[in-house]
Amino acid sequence: MGNRFSAWFASLLLAFIVLPLQGLAVEQVATITAEPAQLKVGNRTIITLQATLLGETPAVRVQRAEGVIREILDESDASTVSVDAIQDSYMVLLGNRRAFIVSPLDLGATDVGARQAAEAAAQRLRQVVEESGQARSVRFLLMAAGLSGAATVLYLLLLKGVGWLHRKALSWLPKHMRKHTSALRIGQTPLMDTSNLFPLVRRLLALLRWSLVALLTYEWLTFVLQRFPYTRAWGESLNQYLVALLRHVLDGVIAAIPGMVIALLIFFLARGFSAFSKRLLERLARPGTISWLNQETLQPTMRLTALAIWLFALAMAYPYLPGADTEAFKGLSVLIGLMISLGASSVVGQAASGLILTYTRTLRPGEFVRIGEHEGTVTEVGMFTTSIRTGLGEVLTLPNSMITGSVTKNYSRVVQGQGYVVDTTVTIGYDTPWRQVEAMLLEAARRTPGVVEAPPAQVFQTALSDFYPEYRLVAQAVPSEPRPRAELLTVLHANIQDVFNEYGVQIMSPHYLGDPEQEKRVPRERWYMAPASEQHKDAQP
Repeated sequence: MGNRFSAWFASLLLAFIVLPLQGLAVEQVATITAEPAQLKVGNRTIITLQATLLGETPAVRVQRAEGVIREILDESDASTVSVDAIQDSYMVLLGNRRAFIVSPLDLGATDVGARQAAEAAAQRLRQVVEESGQARSVRFLLMAAGLSGAATVLYLLLLKGVGWLHRKALSWLPKHMRKHTSALRIGQTPLMDTSNLFPLVRRLLALLRWSLVALLTYEWLTFVLQRFPYTRAWGESLNQYLVALLRHVLDGVIAAIPGMVIALLIFFLARGFSAFSKRLLERLARPGTISWLNQETLQPTMRLTALAIWLFALAMAYPYLPGADTEAFKGLSVLIGLMISLGASSVVGQAASGLILTYTRTLRPGEFVRIGEHEGTVTEVGMFTTSIRTGLGEVLTLPNSMITGSVTKNYSRVVQGQGYVVDTTVTIGYDTPWRQVEAMLLEAARRTPGVVEAPPAQVFQTALSDFYPEYRLVAQAVPSEPRPRAELLTVLHANIQDVFNEYGVQIMSPHYLGDPEQEKRVPRERWYMAPASEQHKDAQP
């Protein structure tokens, strides 16, 4: 009794005599010169001290306060907690002894007053006193253990129920899925295949099951921890974390609703503008309206216009999307933009080349062209590549940048009507009359199925080389013939050989090895040898 009275008298002496005599002693000697220290008793954080008070650092103040509080709690479970004012500071008393002093400098940069901070610390200290008494109560501990056991039994039953529901759903879903998907048909073709849909549903059910198991485990652990005084702080923190998380999610959803409404409105307007631009371009593509906009350029123009509208709408709606103002969203946007900038340079070049080919109408589907070393019928002119089908059963996909950077021969653009140009070249020595060679080539063209008579085939002497002239046969073929160009050239070459053999003319390209015994020239009497004599009879002088 004497020791307790002495401690009480010393506290009163410090509170009402020593400190008032120092005037502003607490405020003058309270400074922040050391690391903050956290006062923690019974697994609960009471307060964080930050100031050096009366020469005691925060760590020393915390160590002294812990010693006083534990000593008093070991002696009695019914100690009262009170707060007394000392100038601008506040002293928290446990029973009749000073536990700790709360100075305004202990609050750091917070806006909470010293009085409120002291009252909050005193309330937490009262909770520690109460839990200290509960920890010594056998009856309370037995009741807590009973409640924890009952919660555990209920938890296990709920887990078993979740497993039973999962198994029932797995056995019930396939039957009903097959029943309903069999009704979703177009003719005899089902719209959905349950063999591909069921694995996805099974994974979703598994995800739902484990989510329920995790939630039940979280709630069971929170309830059990809150039953016992020492672990109650942990349970409360778990419960507060879950509540804070749900509140944060709900607040985020509610805050995102206005922005989502505005973003949806922007996308709705973009959809309307896209449909309007489509109808407008279809009208402008009528003959006699705009020269560069026709049926060939209409589809790519509509796609480019729609793309521009949707990109503009996305840029307008971007600030209203959920999370657009977060650093993670901004960083992801920068990363995606950087990746597109670094990796899409060739793609942009291909797309630009595709636009050039489309709007200059260099190539059209159905035309027969020669691009570099490749020739065939154009089947598709895309944004990035162009496909051509050769006569050898091959489909070549050529980059548009390669097409714009090379010479393109179009055999279909200058023909009269539908079709394409077919040509071949032969070299015959100077001792064969050119009129005879021309007549034989024209005869071979007439014998070839698929070569049209109008316009008629023509023969050109494209070069007079050192040893032979070069003859080029140019004719027009129709695409309605089932014969590809390669097969048509094969038949034409065969007919050329047959005609030359019929008239006894060798298909030969001589080269100089020595002076011939006779001069390689054609005398006048041989100028109109068959079949030239039949075609050039009127031209003979």
